[in-house]
Amino acid sequence: QVQLVESGGGVVPPGGSLRLSCTASGRDLLYYVMAWFRQAPGKEREGLLCIDSAEDRVDYTDSVKDRFTISRFNGNHTVFLQMTSLKPEDTGVYFCAAALFQDCGNDRLRPPFRSWGQGIQVTVSS
Repeated sequence: QVQLVESGGGVVPPGGSLRLSCTASGRDLLYYVMAWFRQAPGKEREGLLCIDSAEDRVDYTDSVKDRFTISRFNGNHTVFLQMTSLKPEDTGVYFCAAALFQDCGNDRLRPPFRSWGQGIQVTVSS
């Protein structure tokens, strides 16, 4: 398995931006698809965005479309989530995840994400 550690969370006002990072250790990420998930208070965890080793991207939800961007830098085993135009409903714990799989699938049929970070809090509040 891959060990994942998220960083970059915090408190940001509505309309602000934040960039999360997820750094992996233990395995080369080259053959893994990487994704970001979040869990809002009182809600189930939802998939946000996924990126495969060819840097093809899949949106798992429309709620962050055109506001969040996923990218990866295999050289240092890092995946990023750039978040812009943040809203209070974006508040939650954000997780990165890895799956040894060839593509991201879609929101109804996702790869088996078996490696997860511990999660990091993002709070959007004035």
